[in-house]
Amino acid sequence: MPQPTYAQLADLPAYAEQPVPTAFEDMNGYLNVRHYLGIGSEGLDESLVDLGIPTNWPLSAGRACLSAEHHVSYLHELKTGDMMSVRVRLLGRSERAAHALVYILDDTNERLACVFEEIFLHVVVAIRKTEPWPEEIATRMDERVVQHAALPWPAETSGCLALR
Repeated sequence: MPQPTYAQLADLPAYAEQPVPTAFEDMNGYLNVRHYLGIGSEGLDESLVDLGIPTNWPLSAGRACLSAEHHVSYLHELKTGDMMSVRVRLLGRSERAAHALVYILDDTNERLACVFEEIFLHVVVAIRKTEPWPEEIATRMDERVVQHAALPWPAETSGCLALR
């Protein structure tokens, strides 16, 4: 599936900006596949802060965003020391879930390295059950969805994930 260009993605706010650390290196000197999801998730978490979901939400409010589904596509390798960053496009939300595209950029070589699509849930930590998004967060999410829907490039999804 065609993906947005580096230039298109670079216009979105950057999250989780960092060089690929040596500790994340595989035997070939590249970012080990197991770390892409963690880095992307870190960026997604950072992107939710201005929607009213702080990174310490489980401790501060007893609520969390938990991943329910992913679809990952690896497009280019990231080499140890390459600068990388994450961009997020929020696609939609339902009463208890949200749908996003998470892009991991290779800022050194100005290209898209990885994209994953995610469904994440609003969960009350103590009971490990989903609940409706708090009203103020739902409103901000809806605003972000409208803003991202207006981007001048299509949101290419896997077709295998959907809000319920």
